[in-house]
Amino acid sequence: MVAGALVLLAGPVDVGKSIVTLTIAAQVTRGTLPGVLFGQPRSVVICASEDSWAHVIAPRLLVAGADLDRVYRADVTHPSGLRGELSLPADLRELEDAIREHDVALVILDPLLSRIGTKLDSHKDAEVRQALEPLVRVADRTGAAILGIIHFRKTDGSVVDRIMASTAFVAVARLVLAVIPDAEDRGRAFLGVAKSNLGPKPPVLSYRIQTAAAAPGITAGRLVWEGEDPRSIEDLASLGSARAHTATADASEWLAELLSDGPLLSADIKDLSRSLGHSDATLRRAAHRVGVVVSSEGWPRVTRWALPTKEEAAE
Repeated sequence: MVAGALVLLAGPVDVGKSIVTLTIAAQVTRGTLPGVLFGQPRSVVICASEDSWAHVIAPRLLVAGADLDRVYRADVTHPSGLRGELSLPADLRELEDAIREHDVALVILDPLLSRIGTKLDSHKDAEVRQALEPLVRVADRTGAAILGIIHFRKTDGSVVDRIMASTAFVAVARLVLAVIPDAEDRGRAFLGVAKSNLGPKPPVLSYRIQTAAAAPGITAGRLVWEGEDPRSIEDLASLGSARAHTATADASEWLAELLSDGPLLSADIKDLSRSLGHSDATLRRAAHRVGVVVSSEGWPRVTRWALPTKEEAAE
């Protein structure tokens, strides 16, 4: 983590981005994060809008070993008395005051896009900079690291090219981390540096997410580090993209042949697809590629898949 700077953590859905950030947060609160903060327990501020604090965030912090007395939730109270969510750049003065008051070393914005003010367009560089450049100045003045989570768009290209919205997000950040699922092992993922203004990139780390008990009757995902990987995060992303294309091509050929004799129940197709090792995501991509026509009827509803007719395929 880089003190006094904006850092992005980017990646696709369902690869544990939030768990990675909360694990880092827990290490900050305990003084166990390697680097300049090691041995110095500090506070963190978390602004998260996609997950429940009570049912998701707090249990994840607990299983990661966080000192919850050093964790602060970012809530904004407007002059009218109404409570809302942090908005950039409108609420930066209050955020800076909170950082100084509570000895905060890390601020997590999850996701970062949701923190951009509603009057700003997250796809326009100039307007994104209106929100991010003042945020960077807050990080610089306070020495706190600002960690923003951002998603990948569904496209190929380099890791930074896959990051959603304006290119200003990448341009303004001093460090861009990326999480990439393992193309060969569904239970494993990788964390690496995609962009650094700070010198050579450190080694890529591999990890798994395991279920752990946070309290009696309450479980949460816990990150387990597995060590370094010699490949770059770009190589791993390219490998995953190539494997996905190959898997989709194979599934498309199988699906077209399966449906060549006529419509079949979608539930049966999905069960058979899983038995052959195709993921649900691969099957969805294959269905789109071959132009599957979906129909449903009756009650309870029965859904069937079929190949398009010549007329439908021509449309």
